[in-house]
Amino acid sequence: MNLKTKIALSLLFFEAMGLHVSAQKTASQYLSGTGKDDGVLWDFYVTEGLKAGKWTKIPVPSNWEQQGFGKYNYGFNKEADKGKEVGHYKYRFNVSDAWKDKQVRIVFEGSMTDTEVKINGKLAGAIHQGSYYVFKYDITKLLKFGEENLLEVHVAKHSANKSVNAAEREGDFWIFGGIFRPVYLEALPQHHIERVSLDAKADGTFRAKIVTAGEADEITVQLLDAKGKKFGKQLKAKLSDKNNWLEGQFSAPQLWSAEFPNLYTAQFTLSKNGKVQHQLEQKFGFRTIEVKERDGVYVNGVKVRFKGVNRHAFVPESGRTTSKEVSIADVKLMKEMNMNAVRMAHYPPDNHFLAVCDSLGLYVMNEIAGWHGHYDKEVGTKLLREMMVVSENNPSVVFWANGNEGGHNPDFDPIFAEEDIQKRAVIYPWAVHDGFETTHYREYNYGIGTYDHGHNIIMPTEFLHGMYDGGHGAGLEDYWKAMLANPLAAGGFLWDFRDQGIVRTDKGGIIDTDGNRGPDGIIGPHGEKEGSFFTIKEVWSPIFFEKREITKGFDGKFHIENRYSFTNVNQCTFSYELKKLDDYDEVKETKRGTIVAPNIQPGDKGILKVDFPTDWKDFDVLYITVKDVHQQELFTWSFPITLPNQVANSLLKPNGTEEIAVQETANAYEVKANGIRYQINKTSGLLEQVQNAKGIIPFKNGPVLQEAATNYKNFKLSREDGKVIIASTFDKKDSYNTLRWEISPSGQLKMHVQYFPESYFTRFVGVNFDFPEDQISGVEYRGMGPYRVWKNRMKGNQFGVWKKKYNNTATGEAPFEYPEFKGYHANMYWTKFIGKDQSFRVFTDREDVFLRLYTPKEQQDTEWKNMEPTFPKGDISFMNGISAIGTKTQKPETTGPMGMKHVYYDFEKEPTRALHMVLYFDFEN
Repeated sequence: MNLKTKIALSLLFFEAMGLHVSAQKTASQYLSGTGKDDGVLWDFYVTEGLKAGKWTKIPVPSNWEQQGFGKYNYGFNKEADKGKEVGHYKYRFNVSDAWKDKQVRIVFEGSMTDTEVKINGKLAGAIHQGSYYVFKYDITKLLKFGEENLLEVHVAKHSANKSVNAAEREGDFWIFGGIFRPVYLEALPQHHIERVSLDAKADGTFRAKIVTAGEADEITVQLLDAKGKKFGKQLKAKLSDKNNWLEGQFSAPQLWSAEFPNLYTAQFTLSKNGKVQHQLEQKFGFRTIEVKERDGVYVNGVKVRFKGVNRHAFVPESGRTTSKEVSIADVKLMKEMNMNAVRMAHYPPDNHFLAVCDSLGLYVMNEIAGWHGHYDKEVGTKLLREMMVVSENNPSVVFWANGNEGGHNPDFDPIFAEEDIQKRAVIYPWAVHDGFETTHYREYNYGIGTYDHGHNIIMPTEFLHGMYDGGHGAGLEDYWKAMLANPLAAGGFLWDFRDQGIVRTDKGGIIDTDGNRGPDGIIGPHGEKEGSFFTIKEVWSPIFFEKREITKGFDGKFHIENRYSFTNVNQCTFSYELKKLDDYDEVKETKRGTIVAPNIQPGDKGILKVDFPTDWKDFDVLYITVKDVHQQELFTWSFPITLPNQVANSLLKPNGTEEIAVQETANAYEVKANGIRYQINKTSGLLEQVQNAKGIIPFKNGPVLQEAATNYKNFKLSREDGKVIIASTFDKKDSYNTLRWEISPSGQLKMHVQYFPESYFTRFVGVNFDFPEDQISGVEYRGMGPYRVWKNRMKGNQFGVWKKKYNNTATGEAPFEYPEFKGYHANMYWTKFIGKDQSFRVFTDREDVFLRLYTPKEQQDTEWKNMEPTFPKGDISFMNGISAIGTKTQKPETTGPMGMKHVYYDFEKEPTRALHMVLYFDFEN
């Protein structure tokens, strides 16, 4: 890459960052690539670990472990096992003669960890300690202009400063080494703008603090709108000091918020005796962030609840080295989940991530590193200022965070106040501080004199800790209802966005999550969407649909609520689709239409009226899709029209060609109808064998009741209307749960179980059968899908016909194949079990039946066994009630009412109050 190309790319990169220096007065030259995909090869030598002891090449930026060097470490590794290698870099570059009269700096956007820089054999400055911060050196006097220069960088993965290690390298995340963010030169005029700090309020008030270097006598600023047109009058001031202010009032600016991320550009011009010395452009937004004591957080005068997530800067192949494309993809995924906020965990992000949050709209909590330890005052003060200089003008940044979970240093608080002219709130994550209660992983009804029982603003900076399939969406509906009902609740931040699965170059490229420490994400390492992704999308949708049953008297009206802060419902678009369903991928008929969006202000409720075609009752399901003002889908809701009993009637085959044959043995009833043979145990009533013309179908040993007594007794065989009936006898003391089989001449088998749960509290209830796992290839089913559900994670799916191939996926583990096959599936109408040899169908005429497919792999839980992903016995179950799942830090019942066990009372065993499970089996191949 030649110098001209590098300079051109550099200017484009600066523009993307929101900080642009005009080409006439400033130049920049990249010495590295700009991210993970365009690294520039430098000479490299590492002292320990893989490929140690020899000079070779490495792309910069990168984490050296991901290039096959050094040693892998997770932050919990013992001190003796931690890699403490040092990386030595060399790179030769030329600098144009045109830069001779400039001030030239070398800029590092991030280097892990202690970094010593030399230019042509001479130190550029003091060793920089701290990984995630932009630092720079003035190297003007060290350069050979018009000639080749030698850059040497020595990077120690483990810092010589104990507090740096405590803040950065002793945390619950992967630890890397190397120059992992870009390196470039910037050339400034001798008289230049050093720093601008902006404060632009929602009422149009504009303030700018400008720090200059050299000599100049005037500073001006002209605002430009998103189209580059001048906005308002130019502001001008004579310079009286190195620190100067520009202030003005602008009329009716378009405000910045996560819903409407309107950006402006401030174009600063520094002059001396009327001659332009330097120009600089800074993107910003007009917005006011206000924290009202014992009330909440207000954006532009409107109370806001944060629907947030914690995010690590992470890519499986490149570690902490990312790219602007990664930032865009991550923010889009968050917005797709209807999130409006993100917390930087647990360090400042790449500058381009904040720029993307500015442009696409996310509220940001930016955090100085500190997992459970913190920087000392000397080093931390320097790093904090470095963080604030590059992120103070991002309108997305609405909070600062002083470390994490005890990694707070109060010495930094005055620096936040001194450096930030906007005076944003400083949060102490997992602490009660300055009016905010942010305790992590609090239980649903947590607190004595705190949280729901306290007086501070409630904003957990981490909650519903994900692990495998637990947390996140599991419990969110309960938490969100509670947050919406509490005036002091300001929302919160889920832990965590992405599974921290690293591609191990030392282990053949496997994806390593360090056991159960890394699989905490809503998405997999490469963005694979887990079930919680869609639950969050529905629960956090800013348009809320109240529950609505579609009956014959349905009038087309839906009660909806506008949960936006700034968007009127009439700014969204609504559409519907009616479908007649058949088997998978077969739709008999569909009709689509648009819906007039009603005028409902933020925070209000109203009616959405759908004008359907007159034959809408002939369809099976209604879908309503809502898109936001940017035409991004909020969610698609589904409403069944046809009920299970109607579908069951269409699947019934009552007639056959010949009379049902019955043979009794000492232990079984053997019934043959239409070529299908059933063997039912005479004592237990359980199905022992099914055989059709093609052979034995290995579906048997049921119905065994789960968390209820399988006490069917005294079976009798009879005939009714051409059917064979095998039924147990009810006895309130010994056989109060009953089983009735009906075999039709067509060969179809009907099962009806009436039963009582064995306890007042039960985890799950239903009936189980055996069907060997090695005999199944997949299923097709009509119901909610395609993802599995838990009792406390019911939202996010759609009603339809789904096909799932068998997989043995364990959530959060390779190969990260979703949706998972095994688990609970909601609102089953029918299921076609696709076996290795032959298939059969099971259907029901009852509503709210859950299908359970096998038992997922048991995963490494924590020592507290919180997740408890419990499943019934047997292989295939048809359930009236299913179990909930916990989180990494909470048992299911502490995630809210939906996580609690089922409650069912009938100690008298009165048959009219029994639970029912009705199933029909069609084994005709």
